[in-house]
Order: sequence, then structure tokens, then C-alpha cells
Amino acid sequence: MSVSVFDIFRVGIGPSSSHTVGPMRAAARFARELNEKGLAEKTARVWVDLMGSLGATGVGHATDTAFQLGLMGILPASVDLDAAPKLLEAIRSDHRLTLAGGRTIEFDPSRDIIFSPEKVAIYHTNALHVIAQDSHGQVLLSRRYYSIGGGFIVESDPNNFDKVTEGKETSHTKEQPYPINSAADLLDWCDKTGMTIPQIVRANERVWWETDEKINDQLDYLWSVMKDCVARGLKNEGVMPGPLKVKRRAKQMYDKLDFEHRTLNDPLGVLDWVNAFAFAANEENACGGRVVTAPTNGAAGVIPAVLHYYMKFIEGADINGVRDFLLTAGQIGILYKENASISGAEVGCQGEVGVACSMASGGLAQVLGASPKQVENAAEIGMEHHLGMTCDPVAGQVQIPCIERNAIAAVKAINAARLALLGDGHHYVSLDQVIETMLKTGLDLQTKYKETSRGGLAVSVVEC
Repeated sequence: MSVSVFDIFRVGIGPSSSHTVGPMRAAARFARELNEKGLAEKTARVWVDLMGSLGATGVGHATDTAFQLGLMGILPASVDLDAAPKLLEAIRSDHRLTLAGGRTIEFDPSRDIIFSPEKVAIYHTNALHVIAQDSHGQVLLSRRYYSIGGGFIVESDPNNFDKVTEGKETSHTKEQPYPINSAADLLDWCDKTGMTIPQIVRANERVWWETDEKINDQLDYLWSVMKDCVARGLKNEGVMPGPLKVKRRAKQMYDKLDFEHRTLNDPLGVLDWVNAFAFAANEENACGGRVVTAPTNGAAGVIPAVLHYYMKFIEGADINGVRDFLLTAGQIGILYKENASISGAEVGCQGEVGVACSMASGGLAQVLGASPKQVENAAEIGMEHHLGMTCDPVAGQVQIPCIERNAIAAVKAINAARLALLGDGHHYVSLDQVIETMLKTGLDLQTKYKETSRGGLAVSVVEC
């Protein structure tokens, strides 16, 4: 099986792909299995144990509320953001939840959602164990899921929780014309065929999507969601949810830039725009808005910001460029997903914001006219200078340092692309080598620096 670009880019809700989107999808899968096995009508109670990183930062990442919505059959891509809070308030007040399929059960979030940060599963730290019981307490269904980053979930073997029944959560089994397991493979195909990276990726996607029109429709939809997200972020004001009471800044930044852009001649003013675009997307994510995981929610502002830079400031930019950007960036994301990790809880923020920067660097280089080797170089540069980055959200919120971190990474991506274009594609460290290094570095990081809010800024800010 293979991973599609449209597995890397998912439409979901904030604030976290691994802690919100993944658990919601897992809960929906559990509810669906209850119905498929004819067990829903016998179910009197459903409860979940959120383990490891899900237990440590689950409240700040809305894992508990996402799980409840998932049990009701609500999915991240289609959730009604206005209706969801009312549904959750009804559960809190009535202690009743209607499962997907119509069965209503007693459900008390304070009793039926257990946070166990001390339980760290061997397979992956983002584990949730879900159990359904009948009125006599008999277990009807018991499943453990792992949320492995980017909204991807895998299910454990019921007889051995440390093994999974599926290594990759995809249904793409048709053979691709240009199989790619590494960046070296990608460059080799470009060299053999004379095709560009997005042409190679499009040919592979065509196996599953059949026509270029269908592929373009999906790419255009992703871009429309990104644009809507940034537009909302640039106009919304107020304080973001959570104990930090962080004020939204994107609108204030945009208002100031809109004025100064007309009155000042600042050669670096374009970077302020990039910052505003990234802030807008990530503030929407922090507030539970609709975003595109790119490749995760915590890193969802990097690619939209760089794409907005491309469309606003690059002469000749058009929708075809956006499509090529996304195809190129998506393939780079697949390389990280398949050969390393895009989970902050597994390898730190280098696996989220670092990967997003690498993806954006390669995507931008492509649409600026780079050769395949220059694209690969840009992607390598984008990651090389994120190696070792910790994931240390203050108070378990995807706010500090996450929002500013996306803005910095977006600017880095632009610089990485420009550096690559100044060269001829030849460089000492390959993208494959930096991906391998990122994985090894992430595995060496202490657990407290991997989305537990027990180290780094998460501790220093509170102590100060």
C-alpha cells in the first residue's frame, strides 16, 4: 500500500492532528464497528483511557471533546463548528451521548474519559484504549488505537497491544507507475523520464484518482480551505481558549500592514505579510477552526503562509503553480511520513514544523523554476535547520510557542528555496540523509521534550 498526497493533506479541525483529529477518527471508527457487529443496541457504557502524550496534553489539545464528537459519528472534515459546542454542552449537562447509529447511552465525561499520562505504550505514545460494556458490565468491544501524527490512526492487534493490525492507514493498493521510497528514487525517476517532480507525483496519483480533473478538484479544494482559514484568521479578534488567555494578533498585524504596505517602502515588508498569514492560520487552529493538516495541525500555518506569499508577491503566480506546489510538498511529506515521523509526540516539533518547512521549501522552489535537484536541496535545507527542535507547548496549548514557530518556519522556507535556487542542486547532505537524521535525533530526545508539557518552555514559562 502507498500514501497519497491527499493523505498528507487532510481537512480537519484544530488544535491538533494527533490529539484532536486522530482521536476523533478513532472514536468514529469504534462507533462504526459497534454498529457493524450488531453491538450498539447492547451497549450501555463506552469509556476511554487516553495514554501517554494524549493523557498529558489531552485537555489542552481538545482530545476529550474530539473523542465525544467522534463517538457520535462526526468526522473532522465535516464537523459543524457552530453546532459542536452545543452538542458537547448537552453531554456535560445531561450525561447522555447518542452514538453514531442512534443508540443513546449514559456518558459522563468526568467518569468515562480517563487521562493516564504515566501509561506509555511501546508502539507509540499517542494511545487511546476504548471499551464498550453492556448493562451488566460485560465487555462487548475493546480496541486500542494509536494516533501516529497528521490525523493518521492505526489499530492494535487485539491480542497484542504492542503490535498493529495495519502498518499504514491507507487503502491505496494499486501499483504506481513511479514507485517512490526515497528522495533518491524521486530524483532518479525525474532523470529517467525528463519529467518534473509534480508531473511524477501527478502520474502516481492518477492511478487512484483516474483523471487530472479529479486531482485538480482535490488540490483546489485544499487551497480553498487554506485561503478561507487565513481569511478568517485575519479578521477574527479576541482571546484564544485556554488558561493562558493569549490574545489573537493576526488581525492587528494585518491592519497595520495593510496601511504600511500603501505608505512605506520597506524591502523586508514582505516577511511581515508572511508572518501575518502564518499567525492567521495557526490562531484559527488554536481556536478549533477548520484547517488543512500540512502535515499536522500544529504546523498548519507554514504552507498556507508560503502559498499566500507565492500568490501575492511572485509575478506570474497562478492556480497551476499552487497545484504543482502542493503536489511537490505532499510528496516530500510522504517521504517523512514513510521513512521517519510527523508526530511531535514521537520525534519532537522537528517532525511537525520542521517537516512543514521542508515541504514548503521544496514546493516553493518548484514553482520558482527549480530543477528536481534544487527542489530536493531546498527541502533538505528546510529540515536541516530544524533538527533537534523540541515540542514543548506551554500549558498543553497549541499556542506558545507553536504559532510564532510557524511564522518563523514559513520565512525559513522562503529562504531555503532561494538558497537552493542560488546553487546548482549539488550539496553535501541529501534529503534522505536529513530525514534519517531527523528520526534518529527525535528518538534520542528525552520524553519530556516530546509533547508532554513537562520540559522546555512548558516548564520554564510556568516557573518564571
